Amino acid sequence: MVKKVEETQMTAKEAEENVVSLANAGHSPSKIGLILRDDHDVKNFGELTGKTIKAVLKENDLLGDIPEDLLNLIRKSVVLHNHMEKNHKDYSAKRGYELTVSKIRKLSKYYVRKRVLPSDWYYSAEKAALLVK
Repeated sequence: MVKKVEETQMTAKEAEENVVSLANAGHSPSKIGLILRDDHDVKNFGELTGKTIKAVLKENDLLGDIPEDLLNLIRKSVVLHNHMEKNHKDYSAKRGYELTVSKIRKLSKYYVRKRVLPSDWYYSAEKAALLVK
């Protein structure tokens, strides 16, 4: 016999307040979605509120300047770059770094075209190191 776990019913306003408080605590939009799903039993935030998590963050001016997927790639490139400075002969890491930088450039072109990033935005290793800190 399978026990049915009792679901907690959350209103749309409570869900939006939770999103804002989690964002203020420093969580990313994808992490906020996971927390709402796992801890608060919110199956689908969009169906509950009629908005996306990013839309709620944008309304409250909590969305970052750089999109989350691009920022994650930039973090990865910084880690690989630091590793390559210490390990000059790690050619597989060099290849991984080149692929990551290629993905960053492709994604940044897309975001410039969609006007999420400014038209003069470009990737450089020095700029990436400053962004991650």
